Amino acid sequence: MSHPENLKGKVRQLPDKPGVYLMKDRLGRIIYVGKAKSLKKRVSSYFMPSRAMTSHPKIRALIEMITDFDTIEVKSEPEALLLEGRLIKQWRPRYNTDFTDDKRFLLVRVDLGEELPRFRLTRIRKDDRSRYFGPFAHSGLLRKTLAEMRRKFGVLLADTTPQALPDGRWKLYDDVREELYGGVNEISAADYRTRVDEACAFLEGKSREWLATLRTEMTKAAERQAFEKAAELRDIVFALEKTLEKTRRFERDQPLLRTDDEALRTLQEALGLDAPPAHMECFDISHISGTYVVASMVHFTEGRPDKDQYRRFQIKSFIGNDDFRAMEEVVGRRYRRLQEEGKPFPDLVVIDGGRGQIGAALKAFFAIDANPPPLIGLAKKHETIIFPDAREPLNLGLTHPGLQLLQRLRDEAHRFANTYNADLRSKKIRESVLDDFEGLGPKRRAALLAHFGSIDRLRAASAEEIGAIDGFGPKMAAELQAFLNRPAIGKAESA
Repeated sequence: MSHPENLKGKVRQLPDKPGVYLMKDRLGRIIYVGKAKSLKKRVSSYFMPSRAMTSHPKIRALIEMITDFDTIEVKSEPEALLLEGRLIKQWRPRYNTDFTDDKRFLLVRVDLGEELPRFRLTRIRKDDRSRYFGPFAHSGLLRKTLAEMRRKFGVLLADTTPQALPDGRWKLYDDVREELYGGVNEISAADYRTRVDEACAFLEGKSREWLATLRTEMTKAAERQAFEKAAELRDIVFALEKTLEKTRRFERDQPLLRTDDEALRTLQEALGLDAPPAHMECFDISHISGTYVVASMVHFTEGRPDKDQYRRFQIKSFIGNDDFRAMEEVVGRRYRRLQEEGKPFPDLVVIDGGRGQIGAALKAFFAIDANPPPLIGLAKKHETIIFPDAREPLNLGLTHPGLQLLQRLRDEAHRFANTYNADLRSKKIRESVLDDFEGLGPKRRAALLAHFGSIDRLRAASAEEIGAIDGFGPKMAAELQAFLNRPAIGKAESA
């Protein structure tokens, strides 16, 4: 497939840095999420595909579907791995197969409520007295690190049971070698806590002396040609460094790709707002060739999706394809409702579109005699920010945290609108089966759907329940019930 030049130009602007890329289809749906050591090299491979890539049917199908992409630059490969997993779980793209089993990355848990706290691995962070470190992307290296921490600091891991001694001290391990934390195996609880504090400081990255010592030992071993020992030390150093490599957390409920405060603050500065926009709402219109016209409104609170405040709209004031009129209608309906309920407007309203859509939104505010809050448009072609006043359009860098936040807000509105559109189309297709039943006019069809609510509930109804509807006798009810449950219909709908 020959991809448009604007995509190839977009690829040429990508940084040679680690990150995550999101491939999209013609409807703007995310169909694949991947990580990259170099965004520029990895993403460019999709638009100049090698024989190895196109030989795999699944990859070839993916490449043919791509019409756009987004990228998020991060600081390291482990961070890219963590973010890739979180985004795959969030979006569940059709071409991803990994990370769909709800697997979480490992954490190190230290239960400070125990007399002798142990260092355990877990995947769940609880609200308890424990300290948690992580998440860690490399499980094998993390386990090796814990084994070395046992040797270095003399702490307990999950697989050991200390033995209480008559003098009030504890015997930590049954089989202790002399080199294992100096052979000191019998210790008081207070002295053990000192070991725990030292080990925790190491996991926080606050103590690098151990790494420096190991590197020195590795160099000396190589100089005296003890290559096996040098290799062992090299592997230990690598495991410790990778475990301690700083990675920003990307929690399952955390959609921001940079810290919330940073994104909100930089957006405030870029737009000239009085304060960071803690509450933002974005509107999007969705239709297929002028049919099934719907709209969505999504709400972000402190940079995060606030799904309880999401709203979706069917267009009521006209029939046809007019994005401007549709935008005016749904914006008016949303803020007239807030006005009547005495609720505050958001700190920022974002419109998916350009000047025409912004003008329609302003008309809606004027129609309800309300002062509009800060309002912008986000034109997708070049991710240009459009203002309703005399300010020039604004183009922020693709790695700008504020722009990335706006993109996520806009993409979430787009996803929500498309999902609603697809639901309506699916419902219409299911209901169209009634068109093939002779003798069922518009009134009786409307009565059926009004009573049962959906074609699925109607199909599950008995002939007696259908016959209870005005206009249906026992004979027609039985015929309709048999018609809806013919095997051929079930097969056709599942095809």
